Amino acid sequence: MAEILAPCGSYESLIAAVRVGADAVYVGSKAFSARQNAKNFDREELKEAVSECHRHGVKIYQAINTVILDYQLRELLYELEFACNVGIDGLITQDLCLIKLVKKVCPQMPVHASTQMTLHTENGVLFVRELGFSRVVVSREVSKEILTKLCKLDIEIESFVHGALCMSVSGQCFLSAMIGSRSANRGLCAGACRLPFSADKNKDSYVLSLKDMSYIRHLQELKEIGISSFKIEGRMKRPEYTAATVYECKKALEGIPQNMELLKSVFSRSGFTDGYYTDKLGKNMFGIRQKEDVIAANDVLPAIHSLYKDEKKNYKIDFDINIHLDKPITLLARANGCKIVITGEQPQKAINRTIDENYVSKQLSKLGGSQYELGELSCSIGNDVMVAASVLNKMRRDAVSEIDKAICKKNTNLISFNKKEAEKIISDLNSAPVDVIKKPAIRIALNKINNINEIDLSSIELVTVPIQEMTDLPHKLDVRLKDKICISLPRYMHNEQKVIGEIKSLKEKGFLKYEATNLAHLRILNSLNLEIHTGFGLNITNSLALDALAEYNVTDAVISFELKANEINRLKAPLGFGIISYGRLPLMLSVNCPIKSSVGCNGCKGYLTDRTGRRFKVRCNKNYGYYELLNSDILCLSDKMNEFKNISFHTLYFDDETSDKINDIIKVYRDNSPCSGKFTKGLYFRGII
Repeated sequence: MAEILAPCGSYESLIAAVRVGADAVYVGSKAFSARQNAKNFDREELKEAVSECHRHGVKIYQAINTVILDYQLRELLYELEFACNVGIDGLITQDLCLIKLVKKVCPQMPVHASTQMTLHTENGVLFVRELGFSRVVVSREVSKEILTKLCKLDIEIESFVHGALCMSVSGQCFLSAMIGSRSANRGLCAGACRLPFSADKNKDSYVLSLKDMSYIRHLQELKEIGISSFKIEGRMKRPEYTAATVYECKKALEGIPQNMELLKSVFSRSGFTDGYYTDKLGKNMFGIRQKEDVIAANDVLPAIHSLYKDEKKNYKIDFDINIHLDKPITLLARANGCKIVITGEQPQKAINRTIDENYVSKQLSKLGGSQYELGELSCSIGNDVMVAASVLNKMRRDAVSEIDKAICKKNTNLISFNKKEAEKIISDLNSAPVDVIKKPAIRIALNKINNINEIDLSSIELVTVPIQEMTDLPHKLDVRLKDKICISLPRYMHNEQKVIGEIKSLKEKGFLKYEATNLAHLRILNSLNLEIHTGFGLNITNSLALDALAEYNVTDAVISFELKANEINRLKAPLGFGIISYGRLPLMLSVNCPIKSSVGCNGCKGYLTDRTGRRFKVRCNKNYGYYELLNSDILCLSDKMNEFKNISFHTLYFDDETSDKINDIIKVYRDNSPCSGKFTKGLYFRGII
């Protein structure tokens, strides 16, 4: 049975979702939530939220979906312990360290793979299933065709069906972090993509701002495909948004026409799009929040509030009451498979008039404000008895309270947490030594290989080249350099089988080293017994995540460039790791080209301009159907490499530099000399919030 999963950034939104009829909600605590600017839930509120959900038969999932730093691991374990003790129904995460911890300290806790993990192919989904995840929140960019294939795998598939769309594939956006130190991977995205960006110097152009998505009219179809959970985005939005969206989703599943104008009025950016689902990309997918969108919301909010101002009637409650002289009154209540007994005081002997079934029914049926309506009533009433209405009313209230608790208990699964193992994990990590490496190896990554034989590679350990360049490389490459080549796989794969075929072909030609830029690649490369290096897109930020990679035969890994140097220096791992030390850092990964959608390929100048005049190059990988927005400034750390104590390598990223320029930069790094010109140190010393 597919569930409607509602976003709750506050307790008010949770009440709205539950009362309108959501099957499940997802929330964040004050820590580790990818929506840090939402109100979120403190410990006491989270406990109350679980109780409120479970007494209504609603599941509650906790988003622990930021990347984790080593110094936060103890706090993370406390968070896991609380989730186990309070009865959270599942965790949502993007960090490999969390699933590793869960398997050791609370293996019964279900874990869902966040959309931040960039899972959009069969091998990606199968990889996290093998890791121990019970559900996958797939990338928003997948089409109906891909969703259909993924739903045939033996794991629950959760799909976003309504809410905001980012221009970047989730988990692969670093724009906000690089511009203002507010990291999307740490829950503090500033929405930089909603600011003016232009492909043609039009200052009023917003080519990185997409409309909100809505698949509500496709819900019946998605249900038939096999989607397990229909996820609504919006933990930053108000309770009326949550209520209205859940309400319209329920109507869609019941075959009732939806009021999309209502949803548009509540919140939209120039309307909605289903372009990714229908595989119809382009200009119609773009939009911004306009003045009329804001005004429209003011007119509909009061009516929406009426949807959830009162408790929804979820259950019939049956009463059996016994009222006899010389015995305490007993009231048995049954609802949702639960039963309780309330014992009251002894009835009085009637003086003027005795009570009857109608009198009792009148008091016990006063269930307004509760989630119950009266079902069957069985009365056993003795002769000449009298009971004050206030006594019956109190017993009814007590019965409702106790049956609520019984239903809540029935729906709450408390999970065992191994404190001893948790302490051992922290102790082992703290006692492990940090490997000091005096001279890390230099690697380079080339976007184009036309000048590879003109580059001095004598001091270079590894040369990473994109797979799309491999058609010509064997003909141009000096055979003596073949062992230095590492082939970088596509960061997004619309056709996974095509990529697998290309890898097999290259393996036959003797190319055995590959850079995995997505979790799916780990499964593919392991199945082919190839040497695995991982790129920055896996967002590795802690030692336990590195341990997890080592378990999947990864040789070495590139650490997230959102980490500060002193955070990197604390990392400990059984495999080598390194950093990006030069180049234009990729700030966005998109399957929707902002230039093509704005001015067309013929008008492409190869870059976007922001409101300050800075130019951001757009790297076109159209053969694989994705595009990368590169930083306006070039990263250079050549005179700062002594600040990194434990990296085994660092990589120089080259985009369109000449062979002479590349050789000059390699020499600068070999000599630890400063770069000449204007450069950025990235986030390695500035850090993120």
